[in-house]
Amino acid sequence: MKNIPLDEVDHVDRAVLPIGTDYPAGHVLDWHEHRRAQFLYGATGVMVVDTADGTWTVPPERAVLIPAATLHRVRMLGVSTRSLYVEPGAVPWWPARCTVVDVPPLLRELLLSAAEFPAEYSVAGREGAVVTLLLHEIAARSPLPFHVDIPASGDLAALCRAYLGAPDAAVTNADWAARTAQSERAFTRRFRAETGESPAVWRVRARLLAAVPLLRTAPVTEVAGRLGYASPAAFTAAFTRAFGLPPSRFGASRTAHRGA
Repeated sequence: MKNIPLDEVDHVDRAVLPIGTDYPAGHVLDWHEHRRAQFLYGATGVMVVDTADGTWTVPPERAVLIPAATLHRVRMLGVSTRSLYVEPGAVPWWPARCTVVDVPPLLRELLLSAAEFPAEYSVAGREGAVVTLLLHEIAARSPLPFHVDIPASGDLAALCRAYLGAPDAAVTNADWAARTAQSERAFTRRFRAETGESPAVWRVRARLLAAVPLLRTAPVTEVAGRLGYASPAAFTAAFTRAFGLPPSRFGASRTAHRGA
């Protein structure tokens, strides 16, 4: 199925509904939730998924598992998606919060094939076998570290979301503490209690996540400068430590649309 709203087919008696959707550049799917769990694969472009407790950046050729009934927002940056909407009872192993995973060639081809199925595909035939294999392949995926947690407190969450929108290497813990009318020590202790890491470490990770969409259209040297790194080498080293791959792997020349 292509470019069909889930609401039109959610009633169909299938544990998995594959749907492919093309989005205009910069499109935002505002806050919403699905009754089913969702496997959201970006065949092209970059997606940013927000929930109340975190932000997940999904590079090209990766996907995010979204639990059923999770309120979320998705920002699409040049994205063509292939989604699976899955009855929660069919996937008791589904993660309890959003999770980014890789999409190796076999899983990618299965997703592209399934997106051509009608809503009432044959469960007993080839189509049903493809869907069954899809779930086996998804269950075998390991989480990737493309996310930051958002604190539960409203004032801390506002600081974090504003920073994600405009990361600034010059911001300090003292700056954030002043905005919340706390001492730096009290602020840092509170932030760590809600996120599990210091605000300085959190900001570094947020800046590196912000690099992922920038790398689609800008060279590593330019992205490093925009994010406040002293040199492309310093940026590359930090990015590779955080995500296990150098930023050059996320450039536009490596993430071109491939047959989706």
